[in-house]
Order: sequence, then C-alpha cells, then structure tokens
Amino acid sequence: MSTDTHNLRATSAVGPSRRIRTVIPADDAPLADGQTRALFVGVGGSVAVEDATGEVVVIESAASQYHPVAVRRVLASGTTAASILALY
Repeated sequence: MSTDTHNLRATSAVGPSRRIRTVIPADDAPLADGQTRALFVGVGGSVAVEDATGEVVVIESAASQYHPVAVRRVLASGTTAASILALY
C-alpha cells in the first residue's frame, strides 16, 4: 500500500495542488469550490477574474500558462481564453 506523502505537508503556494476543477466562466456566481491557489489556461486569451480582494482584473494569457493567483470568480464578460482549470 502506498502512502500519499503530499497529505502530510502543509498547503503552500509552491506545493502541489490537491484538487483541480474545470472552470465555467460566469458573471453571477463565484467558483463552486471557493478561492483558488492558481489558474491554468489551456487555450490562450484574456481571463477576466475577481481576485481575493474583490478587484476585477484581466489577465492576458498564453496557451498552457500557469497563473499563481488567488481568484474567487472567473467572469464570462471579458474572458476569451478557454480550457481554464482552477487549482486548489
């Protein structure tokens, strides 16, 4: 039987994600699993997000790019990127 040694470590910004969820951008709802540790963008474009402080920011992302940002919401308005994953 193998042991998952990642469960023995404290969560940190540089440690591995414990959950990954597909993001469906929405203007009227926060992310279902709460605030992220990071986003991964598969298909490049603009990603409009509400950050941990409530500020709306547009991130310009290349394809297959990782963004270590705490995000509460990915907005449909202003988002052109696709294949976005939330990392927790």
